Amino acid sequence: MVYLDTSVLVALCVREPKSAAVTAWYAACREDLGCSVWCVTEFASALGIKQCTAQITSEQAASAWQAFERLCASDLHLLPIDPSTFYRAAELTLDADSGLRAGDALHLAVALDAKIKHMATLDETLARNAMRMKVKPLGFD
Repeated sequence: MVYLDTSVLVALCVREPKSAAVTAWYAACREDLGCSVWCVTEFASALGIKQCTAQITSEQAASAWQAFERLCASDLHLLPIDPSTFYRAAELTLDADSGLRAGDALHLAVALDAKIKHMATLDETLARNAMRMKVKPLGFD
């Protein structure tokens, strides 16, 4: 299974600089895809921020939300988050050298708990930490 963080999900549903590369990867991907249930809230937050900063319109946000819901229903395994996973994420963020923020630490903790070996992310800090934890980040260049 490949773990997708929210940055990749947003790039699949909203036009961004890396959208073409992410869409090409997704079209060719034959692996099972997973993400934590946290991505639902984080995705909605990203759409809200993009609207507040005039990057997208409310109509574009609604369209992106529908695309995200279709993705969740058809291709994405939403992984549950156990209470112990929140603690593991907290431990990851306590390492100041990691540079991880809470949401990204939660993504990494879920991937680690699920014993996932590959992560699709556009976040360099998350990719660096995933690699440090023996989860191979995928590149989108």
